[in-house]
Amino acid sequence: MNIEIDVNVSADAWESFDGLEKLTRNCVEASLAESGARLVEGCEISVTFCDDAEIQELNAEWRGKDKPTNVLSFPTPGPLSARPLLGDIVIAFETVAREAEEQEKTLREHTAHMVIHGFLHLIGYDHETAAEADEMESLERRIASRLGLRDPYAGEAAGEEDEAGELNEGHVDTI
Repeated sequence: MNIEIDVNVSADAWESFDGLEKLTRNCVEASLAESGARLVEGCEISVTFCDDAEIQELNAEWRGKDKPTNVLSFPTPGPLSARPLLGDIVIAFETVAREAEEQEKTLREHTAHMVIHGFLHLIGYDHETAAEADEMESLERRIASRLGLRDPYAGEAAGEEDEAGELNEGHVDTI
């Protein structure tokens, strides 16, 4: 499957992250292979690596939550098999770096998880219920393993709520 990935870096902090584009591509390709999703040949996604201020504005506008978050996904409406543009993923440096430290992960591992998580939202996965969270987290674990990464949920129960009382952040139904 040929998928076009437009990687945008809008925050200086990401500039020192070596191999960001390659990591993004590897995560998307592994997510696609493991999920078995059927996409339009040559479909496109955009992945923006920003700072907390930028993602906070988007989170306030689209989710009504005036705070930064780790990842937001903006899937294009319509059936997956008929969407030449899958949507956009936005990932915030400061939040991802802080979470990586708190969770004793490398920045690379946690960034990979955010790309995987965001992409799965674009292809229709969600975590609004415990059953959905179990399914999505299981798939994220398999993708991480495929990439040679540690379990992104090690030490957590499936569907566990974060400190804000939410199953996870970041899915926006429409753009």
